Amino acid sequence: MMDDLTLIQRIVVWILPVVFAITVHEVAHGWVAKQYGDQTAWVLGRLTLNPLKHIDLVGTLLIPGILLLTGTGFIFGWAKPVPVDPRNFARPRQTMAIVALAGPIANLLMAIGWAVLARIGVSLNIEAISSPLIYSGVAGISINLVLALLNLLPIPPLDGSRILTGVLPIQWAWRYNQLERYGFIIIMILLATDALSAILAYPMFEMQKLFFSLAGL
Repeated sequence: MMDDLTLIQRIVVWILPVVFAITVHEVAHGWVAKQYGDQTAWVLGRLTLNPLKHIDLVGTLLIPGILLLTGTGFIFGWAKPVPVDPRNFARPRQTMAIVALAGPIANLLMAIGWAVLARIGVSLNIEAISSPLIYSGVAGISINLVLALLNLLPIPPLDGSRILTGVLPIQWAWRYNQLERYGFIIIMILLATDALSAILAYPMFEMQKLFFSLAGL
């Protein structure tokens, strides 16, 4: 659907959904951590929707920009992680799993919001208003689904690994988390070899069908 847009138009359409998706994802972690007694993100001023507080030069700008310019059709990114201190939790591993899950859940809720926005655009049927709403809605759905599914992969330090750590026996969890030092390298290899796209392709296809149906597309 984005193929008929110029490069500048694609950048304009994608920039707000990408920045918002990444920012809210991180804020969700910090907000849930605060509910369980960890004030770290709050004290450091990171529980804000101001993207300037969360932007990571590589993850928020460079990587999504390169993926958009190269037309891979697969766009993702990340923000500076919101600091969470599990020592402030009564049950650190289990609560960290809940905190980790908050990010993907936030992305799914945002995908619903973008779907509603796109549906409004479809129902208005006024070209000047409908097109921006529909294109932004499609971009918002897509980036949020990618972030939700990507972060649920059990590769340290992605959210999926924190969730898995919360249910593993403590000795297994400790050994499993030793992989974190290699996590970024593993993700980059999966991306470079298109393995990441292959892993996410089917769940992404099914989720897009569901959300695009909700959007009336």
